[in-house]
Amino acid sequence: MNTDFRSRIRKSLANENLQIALDNNTERRLKVRALALESLPDWEERRQRAHAVRADVIAHLDDYLQQFISKAEQNGVIVHRAKDADEAIKIVLEIAKDSPQSAQREKEESFVPLSDLHGKEILVAKSKSMVSEEINLNHALEKENIRVVETDLGEYIVQLRHERPAHIITPAVHLRRSDVGQLFHEKLGIPYTEDIPTLTNTARKVLREVFLTADVGMSGANFGVAETGGICLVTNEGNGRMVTTLPPTHIALIGMERLVPTLDDLALMLSLLPRSATGQKLSVYTQILHGPLTGQHRHFIILDNGRSHLRGSPLAESLYCIRCGACLNACPVFRELGGHAYGSVYPGPIGSVISAGLFGSEFVPLAQASSLCGACKEACPVDIDLPKLLTRVRAGQTPVVSGPPSGTSQSSIASNGNHGLSFLSRFFMRTYDRIARDPRLFAVSQRLAALGTFLVSPFSSMFRIPAFTGWGYSKDFPRFAGRPFRARFHREDAKGAKVSKKAKEELRALPTFAVQKAGVDQFTKELTAVGGSVHETDNPTRDIVAFLQERGIDHIHLEPNTLDESLVRECGITTTSEPYPGIRVGVTPHVALNWKESCGVTKAICGLADTGSVLIVNGAGGPLQASLLTEVHIAVLKKSTILPSLENAVDLVRGTQSAVFITGPSRTADIEMTLTIGVHGPGEIHVFLVDG
Repeated sequence: MNTDFRSRIRKSLANENLQIALDNNTERRLKVRALALESLPDWEERRQRAHAVRADVIAHLDDYLQQFISKAEQNGVIVHRAKDADEAIKIVLEIAKDSPQSAQREKEESFVPLSDLHGKEILVAKSKSMVSEEINLNHALEKENIRVVETDLGEYIVQLRHERPAHIITPAVHLRRSDVGQLFHEKLGIPYTEDIPTLTNTARKVLREVFLTADVGMSGANFGVAETGGICLVTNEGNGRMVTTLPPTHIALIGMERLVPTLDDLALMLSLLPRSATGQKLSVYTQILHGPLTGQHRHFIILDNGRSHLRGSPLAESLYCIRCGACLNACPVFRELGGHAYGSVYPGPIGSVISAGLFGSEFVPLAQASSLCGACKEACPVDIDLPKLLTRVRAGQTPVVSGPPSGTSQSSIASNGNHGLSFLSRFFMRTYDRIARDPRLFAVSQRLAALGTFLVSPFSSMFRIPAFTGWGYSKDFPRFAGRPFRARFHREDAKGAKVSKKAKEELRALPTFAVQKAGVDQFTKELTAVGGSVHETDNPTRDIVAFLQERGIDHIHLEPNTLDESLVRECGITTTSEPYPGIRVGVTPHVALNWKESCGVTKAICGLADTGSVLIVNGAGGPLQASLLTEVHIAVLKKSTILPSLENAVDLVRGTQSAVFITGPSRTADIEMTLTIGVHGPGEIHVFLVDG
């Protein structure tokens, strides 16, 4: 463990605010994940299937990439290949400089200090993307007089602080509300406050103008689907939908390994990713993009940046990662240090492997910050054997990479040797290798370690016994649990599986009409649980008009053939079937900046019983924007189209330019893990269920 890393460890352990923030994150993340997994009794079976899918993709990556690129180009997407960070940045610069400027760019000032924004040649609204962090894209673009604004709340906060994200999923996990309050007071000029809804609303107002005036929208991609050439983005706030829908140009940065073969495989991954990442059954917005929208240019940049070398190394399994962050939350070391202590874009157990594999020997010491307890492997939704990979990094089995972590160029692959490991370290690794190969011997060693720690713990700080490991600077060894983790995990997992099997058998025994009612009841229960509302009706026009009048809403964006428009207008409600005339892709600033005065009414293609989601696809009436930019979103859904789960519905997105599964109102928990409803997307979603 090098001196710099040890210094960052000491700094993290001594930071009281950081320790409180990390404890809060851990407690909530682990709790909601456990609850989410209770609804997925075949979790173990699914993760093994997911492991096999990811293994197949990496083994046949060239074939899947060729299929993905061919299909994407058929969809009208412009696809680029980038071998390294320099090439990716060059491609982004060329696209940005050639893109048409936003038709919505206004010269008037806002209540926030955005005057410098209007003087820039090009404005980029950016959704969260770890690949862009990897290549240090923001810094490179700003050097070329291109303004980049992060639009995810957590990313926006750390950007204002000139920091890197501290967590893959929760970028501002290291901060408390007082830190954010002071930051917004200094940078945005608002009175100091620690009220999280007020802070969130402030960011929404600032970023709303960015969305509407951006020349380029930029995002990452959670997955690319080889058979359709589409990408999938999973977000909660709505900013991902904004940057891919509103600007005239959209660029998606995609790590070359982030593919799945089919839509069915995508559905499998989506049953695992949100549960592992945020404890949700499905994220608020699960967006699938194929071709560009009318008047829009869409670009996919597929990045290598060392992945080909990593694929040919003993660390190839790390490319199976789907970036859920579960291993970070499970790791007892990360939970004490936080992400910044690792000094890499990718922290935690998976980050310790990827950083060494992509960026070189400078990051090999990160693998020493692991207890090799196996919690990361147990938490991984695609069953990556992280302890094995960490020991390989420690043993020096990594590709040689030249250049800084921001990724300039890559050199040829070679052996790194032992990276200067001491005799004691090599002896320990050989001993561990022998013990770990024998389950019984490993179990015995764990019990002996527990006994030794029990005896040493009271004296660890006093005599600095574990100083050579990095422990003992500010705390003692923790007491071990009475029962081993694996014993508790497998017992609880088996119990959940038995209950679920019985429930499935009871459901199969029901008659058809009862099964349909069960689907409606479950849909209602799930949507209500995530903050949505369900209204059953036999006359949607009448009841929706009554709802609007009760709320005092006199203007709606209405998708054609959804309601009786003449009746709606007779009731004094202004309708706009084509709400965005004269705009390439997007809406007028007046409509969007006054979104509280309006409501979007759309048709839903189907509903998902197990998550309370509705599927919206692009169409002539602008349902994507109507379901995104207004304060209130109303979706009309036929009961007969409620399907059991995403697996039954994902094929419906085939052939669409853009589609989104919406699960509740937009939300964030980026400040102190406090749930706040209504960020960039609607703060309310009402589903009107109709027969027929």
